[in-house]
Amino acid sequence: MRPLKALTGLLLLPACVAVTRSIAELVDDLSGGAIHGFSTSAWGLILGFLLWLFLYLVIPRPVRTYVLAHELTHALWGWAMGAKVKGLKVTKQGGHVKLSRTNFLITLAPYFFPFYTMLVILLHAGLSVFYDMTQYEPVWLGWVGLTWGFHFTFTLSTLRTQQPDVQEHGKILSYTVIYLFNVLGICVWIVTVSDITWSAWTEQLWAFNRDTYEGVWNGVTSFADNLLQRYGQ
Repeated sequence: MRPLKALTGLLLLPACVAVTRSIAELVDDLSGGAIHGFSTSAWGLILGFLLWLFLYLVIPRPVRTYVLAHELTHALWGWAMGAKVKGLKVTKQGGHVKLSRTNFLITLAPYFFPFYTMLVILLHAGLSVFYDMTQYEPVWLGWVGLTWGFHFTFTLSTLRTQQPDVQEHGKILSYTVIYLFNVLGICVWIVTVSDITWSAWTEQLWAFNRDTYEGVWNGVTSFADNLLQRYGQ
């Protein structure tokens, strides 16, 4: 299974390129008055992220808060996929959750699913039922940037050590899925709390994926043709 998982990871690399292009376009498309090349909404996202980086460097690191989010994410994804949650333990040194069954998405979910960002999104969705949240778009994007920054820094720090979750499925597949779903998630959070429409974003993402995979395919076939012409004679 390891070679198959590695091949799957390699096949997902063009999708990583496509979502990277997509998030760059989303930041550029955010509404608001432009300030130094970025809109006010984009600045909300950026400043929220930078604020967390500052806090991460100057305050005692809330490790237990991260471990709680990590284990709750395992439990949440396990429950969503039909597993029974049999126990959960969280300490400053680490934690674990017992599930009746698992798969690679449940295993890797804490590395690409920002638990606290999801809480921000749910709060935004709940308040949107009663209030017009449009004028507060930069503020909500600031919270998205801050909470995703929390997820990003702790995930990066965690992945610098040997993680059984990653070793179980191989580094190529694990790191590709983690990157792809992290960037895809940021796109989703931005669209959710901004005035960018889902249809516009999904059409753009589909076009980027199509162009990227076509470019890779054309490159591979051109390389193969060159090899055949050189050595097939």
